[in-house]
Amino acid sequence: MTLILATLGILVGSGLACLLAGGRFRHGLRLAAACVVAAAGLALAPVLRVLAGGEAMTVAAGWPLPLGRLVFHLDPLAAFFLVPVLALSALAAVYGVSYLRHAPAHKAASAAGFFNLLVASMIAVLVAGNSVLFLFAWEGMTLASFFLVVHDDHDPRSREAGWIYLVVAHVGTACLLAFFMLLGRHNGSLDLLPAARFPEAFPAGLASALFLLALAGFGAKAGLVPLHFWLPEAHPAAPSHVSALMSGVMIKTGIYGIVRALSWLGAPAVWWGWGLIAAGLASGLFGVVFALAQHDLKRLLAYHSVENIGIILLGLGLGVLGVAMHLPGLAVIGLAGALLHVVNHAVFKGLLFLGAGAVAQATGTREINRLGGLLRRMPRTGACFLTGAVAICGLPPLNGFVSEFILYFGAVQAALSPAAAVAVPALALVAGLALFGGLAAACFAKAFGVIFLGEPRSEDGRDARETPAAMLVPMTILAAACFALGLLGPLAAGVAARAVPSWGGLTAAAVKDQMAPVVHTLSLVSLVGGGAAGLVILLAGLRFRQLRRRQATQGTTWDCGYAEPTPRMQYTATSFAQPLTALFRPLLRTRLHIGRLSGLFPEGTSLHTETPDLFRQRVIEPFLEGAWRELSGLRRFQHGQAHLYVLYIAVTLLILLLWKLA
Repeated sequence: MTLILATLGILVGSGLACLLAGGRFRHGLRLAAACVVAAAGLALAPVLRVLAGGEAMTVAAGWPLPLGRLVFHLDPLAAFFLVPVLALSALAAVYGVSYLRHAPAHKAASAAGFFNLLVASMIAVLVAGNSVLFLFAWEGMTLASFFLVVHDDHDPRSREAGWIYLVVAHVGTACLLAFFMLLGRHNGSLDLLPAARFPEAFPAGLASALFLLALAGFGAKAGLVPLHFWLPEAHPAAPSHVSALMSGVMIKTGIYGIVRALSWLGAPAVWWGWGLIAAGLASGLFGVVFALAQHDLKRLLAYHSVENIGIILLGLGLGVLGVAMHLPGLAVIGLAGALLHVVNHAVFKGLLFLGAGAVAQATGTREINRLGGLLRRMPRTGACFLTGAVAICGLPPLNGFVSEFILYFGAVQAALSPAAAVAVPALALVAGLALFGGLAAACFAKAFGVIFLGEPRSEDGRDARETPAAMLVPMTILAAACFALGLLGPLAAGVAARAVPSWGGLTAAAVKDQMAPVVHTLSLVSLVGGGAAGLVILLAGLRFRQLRRRQATQGTTWDCGYAEPTPRMQYTATSFAQPLTALFRPLLRTRLHIGRLSGLFPEGTSLHTETPDLFRQRVIEPFLEGAWRELSGLRRFQHGQAHLYVLYIAVTLLILLLWKLA
């Protein structure tokens, strides 16, 4: 545990040093990145030791603040979440050195400082063993990410995105404050004890209230519908390596909180599982459909984060149903599949956001309809982006397939159950996963095809050059991880099973026994996938050997009207997705802007579509406007006179004193 504390010290110290130095230190960006890499290397040693089967580690000490204690606790669940946090943070920090090389010195220093503080606060959230410490780290994570979102503070859209994120985050924190207060009152301590050490079982009503508070509080950070609308605003505003970190691992702290809360609350009710599956289906469908309609590459990826959070919730719902219905096999498979998808999503979504940043920096735009033909100009970036696109669609032999296969495996088994309380949501889960996978494949066929294939649609794409090595190396490592986690699926599934919390009778031996059929099936799948990958590599090598001495000649394609292709002959992102977006028109409410034709021989026209977020436009904004109108009447009590404010405080204290005496 000493290495974890040293990691926190290095990250906090380097982050504060960057903020205090500003742009005065020439090599501050590189030094900050080196500190992240060194800290990640230090922390990985105890994390891997705990994951390999070692005992949990705990450090406790007093502190001068009221309530709570300074308690750090590292167990297999926290260690499992720490692996993607540490790995992706190190890679994103290296990427950020090159990505921010042209930024003003003070902005680069600010980004590096808050980046390090964000990483430190995420680690502290995962190892916090006390409610007060947890909330301190949670607020630190929120504030650090807020300043990274508003990095480009001269852009009004960045400032708006930052404030939207801050409001949603603090609504979630308010729910968490109530959650931890009720939890501490029941337990008689603010320490976050293992469930087995709680003094007594929760009453049914209190447990359900705590579950809903945890789902709302942690779901706001995770991007759960309808609290997701900050993601498509914040991710495009932040630097790309920050977007990769926020989408890849920061929102997973919300998933970590939900899993922890479930393990604390004892035996769950059946409707909790139904609720999680319903929330997962809503988030998955809403996220993937709105991603289809986006033309900004980072907004598209942000909505896919909402979709993948939905997939993780489907696995958690399946696991909760297994615990509630005393079906240990279903519980283990659902929870292990959800936890493994946490890691897989961190890998391929981090890769895709880094790829989006490379495209944006090389072309100066994220607008998909302005791009095209980048594969010839940026072949390595294109290959990495294609790897992430295939992985996020859940296609073999990459890592996205493994975790979704586990969820399919468990859901199909549950669908054969005679109990309708298990079979019906399991069938819904299978249908949802199939629909999400199909729509995701269509969405990334659009994204990759329009951006990297064909001819450039504007001067932005014609002048693109390959990404610098400092940005390309992290993307290559993540692309290799997509293949490694896919081909080593049985090993990854076993590690994820070790992180399943001891909850509802799920002992380590029971978890291993219940995962055995899944691991066996995955072994066969990995063997076939590895053989197919080897065959492809062999054929590619033979082709290269046969053609390496031949002289390449150039010629036009088969004529038939396509001898000289132009961008006007290509699909745009809008036209490619239109058949599918038309099916979901009642949900999307897309606005069409069509240029008017004029004259006998019009030179051209234009089509532009805009798809605002349904929940933000139809639910959140009307609610906030109504609340503003109602609460504006309270402004009469704010006169700017200090003696009146002192009177308000005195009256409040008097009321509290009378209430306490009563």
